Amino acid sequence: MAKTTLEKLAEFGQSVWLDSISRSLIASGRLKEMIDLGLLGLTSNPTILDRAINSSNDYDEKICELYSSGKSIYEIYDELTIWDVRDVADIFMEIFEKTSGVDGYVSLGINPKLAFKTNETIEEGRRLYQKVNRPNVMFEVPATDAGFPAIEELLAEGIDINVTFIFSLEQYMNAVQAFLRGMKKRSEKQNDLNRIQSVASVFVSRVDTEVDNILDELLERERDKLIRNILESLKGKTGVANAALIFRKHLETFSSEEFKQLKEKGAYPQRLLWGSTSTKNPDYSDIKYVAELIAKNTVNTVPPDTLEAFLNHGVMEEALTDQIGAAEKIIDNLRSFAIDINQVCRKLLDAEILAFQKSFESILRSIEMKIGKLCRKT
Repeated sequence: MAKTTLEKLAEFGQSVWLDSISRSLIASGRLKEMIDLGLLGLTSNPTILDRAINSSNDYDEKICELYSSGKSIYEIYDELTIWDVRDVADIFMEIFEKTSGVDGYVSLGINPKLAFKTNETIEEGRRLYQKVNRPNVMFEVPATDAGFPAIEELLAEGIDINVTFIFSLEQYMNAVQAFLRGMKKRSEKQNDLNRIQSVASVFVSRVDTEVDNILDELLERERDKLIRNILESLKGKTGVANAALIFRKHLETFSSEEFKQLKEKGAYPQRLLWGSTSTKNPDYSDIKYVAELIAKNTVNTVPPDTLEAFLNHGVMEEALTDQIGAAEKIIDNLRSFAIDINQVCRKLLDAEILAFQKSFESILRSIEMKIGKLCRKT
């Protein structure tokens, strides 16, 4: 039987994970079908879970059962999340074992309300690690100033980490240094390094959305045809260019003498994971952020529609390495129009954390509403 594009990607060296989780995905057998097509892992977040709870009655019975047992709203959220994550982890266990612990992960976010609190993030990471009790779960810690020391400490303790909300090269450099410090600290304590996996999640399409909006504003005011052509040519280019520069830094870091010393002790490189890979602009290809981000030893986490589209008409062809040369020119051209990629990324980081915090609050409200409608006796 012919290999799927996901299987071809895996052979090449890029893993595709699914950016979605729900009880129906598990219970229907659809997740297992996707694994059979070459899916190698899964990521989740509060927005995804909020959507899953609100759009179905899949969790209703469990919510009432937990409420009847005396659980608080937050405790019910915690139990629902861990219920899904454990079951997904069990489904992926065969992949985890087959790949010697490189793939087969499900990624679980630590409470986004703790994004700017180091000690609380560490404690919550430890708690979730113990409670989930699965070897193939990564715990998401945001790439904030408070998050970096938490990433270092949790990795040093042997907890697999997905560093999330990375938009800028600066954030990535801080994330990878936290990874290296954590591995060194673990090595100094004579602990094994070969069972630790980490990914650095770089958000891509949202960068294009933000920059394209700025370019459109400039185009509305610009009358010079030559300048208009330059502005038009920059649309839809920033996200991948930014990713390419981060990818170059990744290659430099993990071919350095600093990492070679850790590699000799069994450490795996921290892989880059491309997130926010659904196409927001209908003028662009529906698989733009898969096709243009194909690179060895990376992960791409995609929503279900993008996954289906890539299975349908995607082609396995290395792409990102060829983008590195042009990336700096794109960023320089943006700067010539007073578009600062670092400023854009800072804005996006703040907005993304706020959005996830709101989704987290929405989950709690959704659970409370379901309890009021379904569980409380009159």
